[in-house]
Amino acid sequence: MPVQVPASRSRATGRVTLADVAQAAGVSPITVSRALRGERAVDPELVARVQAAAAKLGYVPDPAARALASSYSSHVAVLIPMLSNALFVELLEAVQRTLRPAGYQALIGITHYDPIEEEALLREQLLHRPAGMLVTGMERSEPTRALIAQSGVPCVHLMETSGTPGVYSVGLSQADAGAAMTRHLISRGRRRIAFAAAQLDPRTLQRLEGWRAALGEAGLYDPTLEWLNPAPSSLALGGRMFEQIIGQTPAIDAVFFCNDDLAQGALLAALRLQIPVPQRIAVAGFNDLTGSDQMQPPLTTVRTPRAEIGSAAAGMLLALMRGQPVDRATVDVGYSLVVRGST
Repeated sequence: MPVQVPASRSRATGRVTLADVAQAAGVSPITVSRALRGERAVDPELVARVQAAAAKLGYVPDPAARALASSYSSHVAVLIPMLSNALFVELLEAVQRTLRPAGYQALIGITHYDPIEEEALLREQLLHRPAGMLVTGMERSEPTRALIAQSGVPCVHLMETSGTPGVYSVGLSQADAGAAMTRHLISRGRRRIAFAAAQLDPRTLQRLEGWRAALGEAGLYDPTLEWLNPAPSSLALGGRMFEQIIGQTPAIDAVFFCNDDLAQGALLAALRLQIPVPQRIAVAGFNDLTGSDQMQPPLTTVRTPRAEIGSAAAGMLLALMRGQPVDRATVDVGYSLVVRGST
């Protein structure tokens, strides 16, 4: 049966409406809605007619109208600090791979590590009545914390873990990972181990606490070994920090960088300055980013399972959105020490 294209369109937007599809398919609007949602009770022949009409007319469901009608949308709000960091790109891809087959789409907001920007983004996204939320980390402003608590929208926290009742999280102990890397450097005979950090976001500061704790246990903690720079993390900054650290007296014999891009920049600077690594100074990083295994020498680092965090958090959120029980409110995916030639 040929599909007749109706002349009518939504007066407000010019879009093809659900009523247009219903008229073209010769069925009621409610049948169109049920057929396009994939409800099994709809006769397969009617589903085929509706799908043919929708395809012919170029019908695209209106998510705002759907949210208004059902009190929720097919969107999931996802707040991350940056897209320039491969760490969050891998996490987002895993989230999308889990949510999309279930009929949900990620609505991404970039906070730039700014609490005020995070609050503004969350307020904007709540206007779209998201079905759920994925937010990075546990630390945020009180207004943002209140927005999450009062929204009634299921929420899972990423990258960190929490023991607070009623709070759902998937991540790892950043402090434990920082301590593990520091203990590795101590086991290699290093005694003046600097911690070099940029951005200074909450997870970086937790790694700093792990470094402090491990050096304190060994009786090696010295506050002058902390090199903290609030600038964005980058290879260039890592190179500059390495040049500053290498000239310090008494000599530092290892540097634990808070992120691999800083450590990669340090290794490039060491090559340029002809400073032998690890013979003169050991270099370690965090996150095992792309290219770390190709450095000269290959970079020792902490591998964090970003894809696993994204998949597990999205899966937990799906269960919460469906009203299904969640076995564990907190999932610690752990980390692994990747020892290579730089230490």
